[in-house]
Amino acid sequence: MRIIEAAGHLCIFLPKYHCELNFIELFWGAVKRYLCENCDYTFETLKTNLPKAMAAVRLSTIRLWRHRMHRWMEAYWSALETKEAQLQVREFSSKKYKSRRHVPETVAPSFTCISTSLPCSKFYLTQI
Repeated sequence: MRIIEAAGHLCIFLPKYHCELNFIELFWGAVKRYLCENCDYTFETLKTNLPKAMAAVRLSTIRLWRHRMHRWMEAYWSALETKEAQLQVREFSSKKYKSRRHVPETVAPSFTCISTSLPCSKFYLTQI
């Protein structure tokens, strides 16, 4: 750890068997999926396609994974068991809203007003 930090990197130890807290696992899964879909079973093609596969994962997708990981962390910090945490994360990600311009009153407290950093009304929202 000291060698890693001396080189200017941050070393974070994550719990074993909790890949939902490490979104690099999702990244590697997307890379492997790309490689599988663009495979002719030669090592040369694999070497050629690996940088393409890594570049094919969009930054917006990585940000979604990061938000999902934070939902998992919040669920575990709330002392939920794994199954309860899974239900909470799934509930958040499966909510669908009919209006693009209206924020439901139950969701509004999780946002902050850009200009005042106070709890928001239904206008000028930014996610924390």
